[in-house]
Amino acid sequence: MKRTIRTTVLTVGALIAALGLPAGTAHADTTAPRVDLRVLVVSDGGPATDAIAAELDAAGTPYTEIDLTQAGRPVIDGGFLADTVDGRPRARYQAVVLPNDNPFPAGSTEMAALVAYEQTYAVPQVDAYTYARPEAGLQYPVYGGYSGSLDGVRASVTTAGLAGPFGYLDGSVPFEDNDPAVGESYAYLSTPVAGADFTSYVDAPVPGRATRGSLVGEYRHDGRRELVVTFVYNRYQQQFRLLARGIVEWMTGGVHLGVSRNYFAVHVDDVFAADDRWNTALNCTPGDVDCTDPNAVPDPIRMTPADVDHAVSWQQEHGVTLDFAYNGAGSVDHREDNGGADPLADKLIAERDAFRWINHTYTHAFLGCVQDTSVVPWKCATDTGGTTRWVSRNEIADEIATNRVWGETAGLPLENDELVTGEHSGMKVLPQQPVDNPNLALALDDNDIAWLGSDNSREPEQRSVGPATTVPRYPMNVFYNAGRAAEQVDEYNWIYTSRAQGGSGICEDNPATTTCLAAPLDPATGYTGHIVPLETRIALGHVLSNDPRPHFIHQSNLAEDRIAYPVLSGVLDGYAALFADDTPVVNPRMSEIGTELGRRAAWRNALEAGQVAAHRIGDTVTVEAPAGLPVPATLPTGSTLNGSSFGAPYAGLVSGWTPSDGTPLALTLPASAPTAPAPVTGAPAAAVTGPAPDTRVPAGVTEPVASPAGD
Repeated sequence: MKRTIRTTVLTVGALIAALGLPAGTAHADTTAPRVDLRVLVVSDGGPATDAIAAELDAAGTPYTEIDLTQAGRPVIDGGFLADTVDGRPRARYQAVVLPNDNPFPAGSTEMAALVAYEQTYAVPQVDAYTYARPEAGLQYPVYGGYSGSLDGVRASVTTAGLAGPFGYLDGSVPFEDNDPAVGESYAYLSTPVAGADFTSYVDAPVPGRATRGSLVGEYRHDGRRELVVTFVYNRYQQQFRLLARGIVEWMTGGVHLGVSRNYFAVHVDDVFAADDRWNTALNCTPGDVDCTDPNAVPDPIRMTPADVDHAVSWQQEHGVTLDFAYNGAGSVDHREDNGGADPLADKLIAERDAFRWINHTYTHAFLGCVQDTSVVPWKCATDTGGTTRWVSRNEIADEIATNRVWGETAGLPLENDELVTGEHSGMKVLPQQPVDNPNLALALDDNDIAWLGSDNSREPEQRSVGPATTVPRYPMNVFYNAGRAAEQVDEYNWIYTSRAQGGSGICEDNPATTTCLAAPLDPATGYTGHIVPLETRIALGHVLSNDPRPHFIHQSNLAEDRIAYPVLSGVLDGYAALFADDTPVVNPRMSEIGTELGRRAAWRNALEAGQVAAHRIGDTVTVEAPAGLPVPATLPTGSTLNGSSFGAPYAGLVSGWTPSDGTPLALTLPASAPTAPAPVTGAPAAAVTGPAPDTRVPAGVTEPVASPAGD
């Protein structure tokens, strides 16, 4: 990525003229201004501003984006930035995000307008990714700094950062190095210019020197505050995900619409049942409808009582609860085959209160079309007229109801409105079944199902299926048909290597597949050396993205070699090493996840329809929203709503959802909250603390060029 940064030299008169304010006094009304709770994102089409916009999107924080590369875009001038409402001056944006410290041409009236606006209303500016240079409060990197890759470097939050916007972190900010052959993180490390009022919040050691250089810092000058970020990133990279919350809290002062949490929930499917094992010789799973080799003999994998004890201990150690999606027929069949004995079921029932339970249907039957397994892959059976044959309403309803009764009889603590069908069947599955089984919605209604698990890899968005709303679940690449690490590696190699290497060739036929292998993994080391780190990184990425969707594995993965635990522990242990105690991972159950996704969608729709407005005047935040719409907000600790404490504590602030009754919500900030700015009554300040910075460009310094950020 290459872009030019230029400096605009402005006189005080030019600042005032650009904002459209009278030269003598900014406003006749000297009361506190109204500041709208909306962020202005000025984008150059690069990954850094895109990442910040994505963070605002995920939290539900309103923003307006202007793409500098688009013809016909709005012009940023005084009228665009500020006006007057009911005689009170209004700042339309509480913060400004720029692609760098100044993305405009020399002498730009737009940059002049932004400077004057920020000075007048004390509006902070985020430089999403900028070069280390005196105009940003930093020395050029050639003066004892560094320009280059930070792949694999472990940066740190400074004492000031921990006491300020990044206090939710434990102190370490590791930079990814996922592929030694690819440059993933380009950065500029430097120290402040002599006399600059600059505070570093995140820094890293300068290679070859005993000093550290800033990566994220606050530069105060000319009556303005800038958050100066000197490394490139995209929305998916861990280093950005760790710092994203702090960037938003810095620019909003911890007062904004939207809520963000770090979530991790894990569903374990097929509990009480057994899962068929992958056959390493046949490269298929005997018992599966597509494994038709005459020598295919099923070899089931099933948990033992010792596996239950391990699960209970693991939960206690990590402070989370697993969700067990159960099939009661698994125990009934086992007792029939073993003289009435089922030690696993006895143990699970004895420990039932240690887990959360979800109805997974009684026999795990396929509930979509009637499958024709005479061909590979299977297809939907049809009648003589060519019409698709469907599993009936009664069959589906019986699978749900019978399993519920079995669970209630066993004393399982159920929420009866939650359901995960076997293989997410009944819902559409491509290519064989492009529509839902029309009988599914009817059977769900028969059983009062409100939440229906779906496969996020097929359908990442919520939708309605009759009375139920889907809860998309992330499939983990820890296979249902593997109880041992060697089986997992063998199947992984089969799926993700080329035909010439003995694999399936899926990657050759689908080049966009991201988990393809250049060569087969070593059976002895491939699981711990490749699969576990990859799956851990993927899942932790979801956790750090304010994404409540659950992950799902299978009971087979808790049995035998217990191959799921290295991944699950890797996620939680990795998280604990990165975050402070006041920012715990949130572990919701299925209905809570469904509710969260649903209110986010309603909020997003209301924002897009222009139905929400919010502003701050002094210590009061006012939100106008349609009746019945839950409103998300994040505020300083001690904030109140109608005299009562607002929200729940998280990451050093309080946040939560508040239903609107159609009248304006009035939230009161504590006395300790940052004071809302008053409009200036004279010319904006232009002084710089200390001596003027040396703005001479040293020999050898050119326009910054960053290596491309990875996907």
